[in-house]
Amino acid sequence: MYKIKTYNKISKTGLAAFDDKYTIGDEVENADGAIVRSAALHDVEFPESLKAIARAGAGTNNIPIDRCSEQGIVVFNTPGANANAVKELVIAAMLISSRRVISGIEWVKTLKGNGKEVGKMVEKGKSAFAGPEIKGKTIGVIGLGAIGVMVANAANALGMTVYGYDPYLSVKSAWNLTHNAVHIYDINEIFEKCDYITVHVPLTDDTRGLIDKDTIAKMKDGVRILNFARGELVDTDDIKAALEAGKVAAYVTDFPSDDIIGVDGVIAVPHLGASTPESEDNCASMAARELIDYIENGNIVNSVNLPEITMPRSGKHRVCVIHRNIPNMLTAITGIFAEDNVNIENLLNKSRGNYAYSMLDIDEADTSAVADKIGAIEGVIRVRVI
Repeated sequence: MYKIKTYNKISKTGLAAFDDKYTIGDEVENADGAIVRSAALHDVEFPESLKAIARAGAGTNNIPIDRCSEQGIVVFNTPGANANAVKELVIAAMLISSRRVISGIEWVKTLKGNGKEVGKMVEKGKSAFAGPEIKGKTIGVIGLGAIGVMVANAANALGMTVYGYDPYLSVKSAWNLTHNAVHIYDINEIFEKCDYITVHVPLTDDTRGLIDKDTIAKMKDGVRILNFARGELVDTDDIKAALEAGKVAAYVTDFPSDDIIGVDGVIAVPHLGASTPESEDNCASMAARELIDYIENGNIVNSVNLPEITMPRSGKHRVCVIHRNIPNMLTAITGIFAEDNVNIENLLNKSRGNYAYSMLDIDEADTSAVADKIGAIEGVIRVRVI
């Protein structure tokens, strides 16, 4: 039996992926795995039994990644599972930022009580809420991951000219991206050419404040900026100044903060990007499958702290080793099997940054003794036998 601890309310559709070998719930102790959405885990003390945490979503800022790595806990996320939900909201945001739909609706509410005069008042006042069509306009998509590609493809289908920028464009994303998109290699071209700019990159030291007074200065007058990735990607003081000066026509964000709420030109959405039942089901299902495959087979897919590594089972036992990425580790590990005259049926080793992961399939051996010997090697963080 395996135990899965839930730190938030998780979709029942997602949890249905676990069979009767699993006990699941928020009261579970000594868990083998955990699923979390937005709950902050930085102050949580993890049990020694915990092997993996799956975030039902893309961002992992609520998880102490470095501490998990040091404890041999694999951290997963679910890239792409909520991509369609975010894409739809971005397209909606682009439309409402252009056509001034929200401010127009709010103005109509003020006409209540004017009886038969409402129709005339609407016709007289509607010109204040005119805005441009998006067809024929240019949009710059910064970040061509799962969401960025979907946004680019949808914008192309709506008749926009699409410029995409991503220095780390994956082969999968490249295959999925519309052939009509122009792949930009200098991000400044996005700033200089586009009527709309939408940001879909992770928050790092390099991307924090990506949109600031310097980049805004390079943009077209009247540009509309969409941020459905992370609030800190945009410098709010600089965006407010640009809105006041008329340089930026609208800023739409899914990350409200006190300093931008109520600012003219800002449309602050209450973090609704992934708030659809379909997205919650998709994220939970992917998170569950990731945990199951790791717990039962040792395979790692969509980890944010360890390498992606999968291998078909070919022996009676599988030995999984999380270790530091230092010289001679694999030699030391395989040497343990040689000393005990144990044949290795299959082996795979990959590294990521300071950490590495090795899987070894074997047939016959005293697995507890093997695990103890491997665990004693300097640089080994965690060993388990499946």
